Amino acid sequence: MYLIITYDVAQERVAKVCHFLRRYLHWVQNSVFEGEITEAQFMQIKRGLCELINPKEDSIYFYILKSERYVNKEVLGQSRGSTDLFIE
Repeated sequence: MYLIITYDVAQERVAKVCHFLRRYLHWVQNSVFEGEITEAQFMQIKRGLCELINPKEDSIYFYILKSERYVNKEVLGQSRGSTDLFIE
């Protein structure tokens, strides 16, 4: 599955959430991660985020697609993060 996550969490939790998500996904912009993952990894991500956030203050959105080929992404301006695994 291809997953895009956006989040809005309190300032004191931003670094923890960001560090956690970098284990599974590519950082593409402030508070946005994306990448190809398995169902098991998705469950791990949800469990881990539940331990990090305060659901009364924070929000996390999951956009789930069958694969990356269903994503038509356009960037206007600078691309902040790369999903490439190789440095050119």
